[in-house]
Amino acid sequence: MKPLYVRVHARDNVGIIVNPGGLPAGASFDGGLALRESIPQSHKVALHLIAAGAPVVRYGEVIGLATRAIEPGDWVREDTLELPAPPALDALPLATATPPPQPPLDGYTFDGYRNADGSVGTKNILGITTTVQCVAPTVEFAVRRIKCEILPRYPNVDDVTAITHGYGCGVAIDAPGAAIPIRTLRNISTHANLGGWPVVVSLGCEKMQPQRLFPAPGSGAALPVLDGEPHIVRMQDQELTGFGGITGSIMRLAELRLEELNRRSRTPCPASDLVVGLQCGGSDAFSGVTCNPAVGFAADLLVRAGATVMFSEVTEVRDAVHLLTRRAATPEVALALIAEMRWYDEYLARGSADRSANPTPGNKRGGLSNIVEKALGSVAKAGTSALAAVAPSGERVTAKGLVFAATPASDFICGTQQLAAGMNLHVFTTGEGSPYGLALAPVIKVSSRTALAERWHDLIDVDAGRIATGGATIEDIGWEIFRLMLDVASGRKKTWSDRWGLHNALVPFNPGPVT
Repeated sequence: MKPLYVRVHARDNVGIIVNPGGLPAGASFDGGLALRESIPQSHKVALHLIAAGAPVVRYGEVIGLATRAIEPGDWVREDTLELPAPPALDALPLATATPPPQPPLDGYTFDGYRNADGSVGTKNILGITTTVQCVAPTVEFAVRRIKCEILPRYPNVDDVTAITHGYGCGVAIDAPGAAIPIRTLRNISTHANLGGWPVVVSLGCEKMQPQRLFPAPGSGAALPVLDGEPHIVRMQDQELTGFGGITGSIMRLAELRLEELNRRSRTPCPASDLVVGLQCGGSDAFSGVTCNPAVGFAADLLVRAGATVMFSEVTEVRDAVHLLTRRAATPEVALALIAEMRWYDEYLARGSADRSANPTPGNKRGGLSNIVEKALGSVAKAGTSALAAVAPSGERVTAKGLVFAATPASDFICGTQQLAAGMNLHVFTTGEGSPYGLALAPVIKVSSRTALAERWHDLIDVDAGRIATGGATIEDIGWEIFRLMLDVASGRKKTWSDRWGLHNALVPFNPGPVT
C-alpha cells in the first residue's frame, strides 16, 4: 500500500496514518508531504505548519492548542497538545439547525417476541433477578442446574440468565442518588427480552426489599406474580430448609415461568419496534472515520424506519455537545441534554475529577490524544437525524427517533443502563478490540480497522475498516449493519459474542453513598 493518510474535513490541519504498521520517516504522500519522523498507524501527522499556541484541528473542530511549533510531517501526539476548555453550557445553540425529517423507510421487518405491554423482544429469556449481591452465588448455582436439567425441555426459550449486581445493601438506600440503580434494576428485570417479568430472589434482610424494587400496584411496577402469588423466593423464609431447599424453590418457580415463556413465538414486527443502543469501547483514531460514521448512517436508517436509537456516554459527548444542541428537535430537548451534561460535570467535580480522566492507555495507543478528539469521533454514531428526546440514567425510553440516554462512558455501566432504557439490540464499535457482550440483548461488534477484523475474525461481526482504504463507503457499511441488525433481531443470525457466550456482568450506575 502506498503511503496514505485520512483528512476528514477541509479545515483539518492534521490527518491520520492509514497504513498498517505505520510509516517510517521520509515516507512521502501524493502531494509532496513527507514524514519528518516515524508515525504509527492511526496517529496524526501535521499537514501544515502549526505555530505554538495555534489550534490543532480535526473533524473541522479544535481538538487542542499546539504546545510548540509543529512542522509539516511531524507526529502530532498528546504531548504536543494542550487540552482546550469544554464548550460553555450556558452559551450553546438551542435547536438552531434542526434537521428536517428524512423520507420514511417502509417495509423493513424482523421476527420478534411481542409482549402484552407492546414492547418487543429480540430474545426469549428466563431472567432470575436478585435484590442483593448476597444471593448471587446461590442464584448462579441454580441457573447452572436449570440450564442443565430443565431448560432442554423448553426448546422455545433461548436461555436462562441471572440478573446479579453489586447493589442492594450497605448503601444509603434513601439517598437521592439511589433512585438511579433502583430504577435501573427494576427496568432491566422487566425487560422485553424477559417477557416483561422475572423470577425474583431475595435474601430477606437487605435494604433493597422486593417491594422497593417492584412497588405496590398504583405506584409503579407490581411484584411479579404467578397464579396470584408473588413470584419470589426469600432465602431467609422459615419454610426453606438448607441449600437444597432454597435452590429447589428457585428451580420450581423457574420451571413455572419457563412454561409461560415456551408458549411465546416469533412474529413479524416492523423495524419501528427496535430499540437499538449504540456504544463504543476501545476506540481509536479510526473510530470517528470508519465504524462510528457507518453506525451513524445505520442509525439514520433506523430513525427513518420509525425505530428508537439511543446513544450515550456523557463524557464522550460533553466536548461535542455544541454540535448536538443545535440538532435538537426543540429548545426543551436541547436544554434537557445540557442538564445531563451539567449534572455529570458536578458529579465528576465532587470526585475531584473532570472529563480529561476519560481516555484510556489503549485509546492513546490508538491515536486519540485527548477527550476532545475522542468525543468528536464518538458522536458520529448519532448520525445526522434530529435529537428527539433525552432520558436520565436508568429511565425507560419511550420516544421514537434519536434519543440521548444519559450514562457514564464505562462500557459495562453504559450497556447496563441502556438495557434499563429498553434496548433490545446493541451495536458496539471498537478500534483496539473488545470481547464485550451482554446476555440480555444481542451485541453486534463493528471494527474500525480491517487489521483488527482479520486478527479477531471470530469476535468482530462487521469490518468497517474497508472505508479507510476505499474498499467500501460509509453508506455500504451502514446498510450492511442495518440489514445485519434485522437478521440478528430475528434470530436468523447470531453475533459472535452470543455464539461464544461472552456476556459481561451487569454494573448498575450508583452515584449514591455506600455506607
